[in-house]
Amino acid sequence: MDAHVLAAYGLEPQRFDVRPFGCGHINKTYLATDRAGGAHYILQRINTHVFKQPQVIARNHRMAGDYLARTQPDYLFPRIIPTIAGDDLYRDGVSYWRLTPYVPYTVALNEATSPKQAFEAAKQFGRLARLTAEIDLSDFQPTIPNFHNLALRFESFERVVDSADEARKQKAAGLIEAMLAGASIVETYVALVAEGGLPDRLMHHDAKINNVLLHQNTFEGVCVIDLDTLMPGKIFSDVGDMVRTYVCPVSEEERDVTRVVVRDAYFAALMDGYLSEMRGVLTALERELLFYAGELMIYMQALRFLTDYLAGDVYYPVTYETHNLDRARNQWALLTELRRQSQLLRKIIRECL
Repeated sequence: MDAHVLAAYGLEPQRFDVRPFGCGHINKTYLATDRAGGAHYILQRINTHVFKQPQVIARNHRMAGDYLARTQPDYLFPRIIPTIAGDDLYRDGVSYWRLTPYVPYTVALNEATSPKQAFEAAKQFGRLARLTAEIDLSDFQPTIPNFHNLALRFESFERVVDSADEARKQKAAGLIEAMLAGASIVETYVALVAEGGLPDRLMHHDAKINNVLLHQNTFEGVCVIDLDTLMPGKIFSDVGDMVRTYVCPVSEEERDVTRVVVRDAYFAALMDGYLSEMRGVLTALERELLFYAGELMIYMQALRFLTDYLAGDVYYPVTYETHNLDRARNQWALLTELRRQSQLLRKIIRECL
């Protein structure tokens, strides 16, 4: 990273130690530490291969921050720090850079290791949704168009099945058949969109636990971070992604699918945390779809991994030939477990509501 990036923000480069920070896979993130004991900052280079219009990210971020500053001045929302020229982003000719405050005494966990952590993280996503429930979404734009459009994801899957390499298609034959047999999830999504009864909300769209800062000692929720995909969406985007990533003790990288299980205590904790904020905000239809949210997001991620495998691994980084296929099998196993425990999990939702 060149010194002129810091200088663009009015920071003296010689005063700062800059080192890579966190474990995000999309943007390049750095922690800039003032050697004299002053402020710390998070500096990010935005990945323009994923985010084609970085200005849209910055604009959505700024509009949300401005709204919350007016309506909820005590709420911690890490706002973009402008350059000395007054811009939301700095462009060095090749890359776009963003500066935000560093929040001290916090940690971002890669996985939930206790129901309390799941509760606190989900509560933070619920709080952001509740506090922005009345925001005017008309000027917000998608940072990744059709990001959670299941119908388009399924169409892409069908196309790639027709054109895929035969060897890969044979290896994935069983899973392809299972995904096609599970397409009722897509049919439900299409019907919901066509009926138009689901409200648009300002959703995070990447509600993994590492996108929440927790207090480093108490693990109480502090704030939501990584707002690149903050944009209008439906309730299932955030709720479903929490179910997908909080309830299983192993990640989507686990190749032994016998270890893929649904921890009902974590499911209860995340639902209780989210609904502690959103219980009075959700519509009747949104309440009915809380279990389906998990089905949709897990199915869609399995679909995306399988599509990428059949397409020749063009999107997700892989380290071995069947990496994406194994990820897809992992997610299908998780969906199977979620459905197997449907009765219990729906009872948990009713109790949390």
